[in-house]
Amino acid sequence: MNSKIWLSSPHMGGKEIDFINDAFDGNWLAPLGPNVDGLESDLQTFVGNNVHIGALSSGTAALHLGLILLGVQAGDEVICQSMTFSASANPIVYLGATPVFIDSEPETWNMSPRFLEEAIVGRMAKGKKPKAIIPVHLYGMPANMREIMTIADKFGIPVLEDAAEALGSSINGKMCGSFGEIAVLSFNGNKIITTSGGGALVSGKKEYVDKARFLATQARDPAPHYQHSHIGYNYRMSNICAGIGRGQMIVLPERIAQRRAIYQKYSEKLSSWPGISFVTEPQGYFSNRWLTTIVIDPEQSGGINRETLRCQFEKDNIESRPLWKPMHMQPIFKGTPFYGDGTAERFFENGLCLPSGSNLTDAEMTRIFNVLDAVWQNASVKAQ
Repeated sequence: MNSKIWLSSPHMGGKEIDFINDAFDGNWLAPLGPNVDGLESDLQTFVGNNVHIGALSSGTAALHLGLILLGVQAGDEVICQSMTFSASANPIVYLGATPVFIDSEPETWNMSPRFLEEAIVGRMAKGKKPKAIIPVHLYGMPANMREIMTIADKFGIPVLEDAAEALGSSINGKMCGSFGEIAVLSFNGNKIITTSGGGALVSGKKEYVDKARFLATQARDPAPHYQHSHIGYNYRMSNICAGIGRGQMIVLPERIAQRRAIYQKYSEKLSSWPGISFVTEPQGYFSNRWLTTIVIDPEQSGGINRETLRCQFEKDNIESRPLWKPMHMQPIFKGTPFYGDGTAERFFENGLCLPSGSNLTDAEMTRIFNVLDAVWQNASVKAQ
């Protein structure tokens, strides 16, 4: 069998081991330490010096703490993009609150401003003003933050920006992760850079990040003994994982360029093929192209659909994956409020994530393209 081609595997730059060795040499093996401080500083420089950053154990932890900082409690409602990974929505439920899911817009595949405003007006009419809004920069494509922020400001609702997939993406030069009251980043093993597992909470307000760090270290009060006046969490990043992250930050611009180059290769290969479309960058948008994604219209592609490609890739030991199944379609969220017209459902039914790792070799890209060619040639033969 051919070797596995992964959807998006970790890609080391070579300097990570130096920071890890420094941690071993200095005996900084416990959580926190110089690498954690250094990673936070590196991220602040990259995202923007107007933000403050707390390194945490995961992006999910950052979302959980972000909701706590925004005062979300049991019985509240939180607006959340429907087409996303479940980690965007699960922390809402951790707190006993209810997610209100919003459909996608066709342009960015992210939260629809139209249905966002419709949802806010609808929930307020029922006496339930949402406590927060969670837009997601899906697959690295920035959401329509200008309109989302305008609507959020109009109704006085804070934005918790899920930039887990969008480190390095921007709108008119402003980095994703710097738009919302609070934002989150993820450094999971499949992200554009990784700390093995990890994430970060980002905010322009230092007091939010300070409190997040406090809560993330079991909310220990400043006393010589262990005293706790708040419920805390074990959410801080380890000094070892942060060392990996510091090495990854060195190559982040290169990784973004590599992911964008992979998107370009797919675009050149498939743009002229009937029924295939990509999500494109609106004017002023810059996507890190964390994953290259396509939508296939079976009526134009000669009957080829998402599953045709996915199954053929699987036979050749190549990982691809359907787009995120919208949260309002998930069994666990059955019956939760949803505002939309089915756009996200159609993306899910027809969309596919293609192998996009920055460490893809030319030989692996050739294998991927050979599968694509074979599928389309087979469809052409059947059509004759």
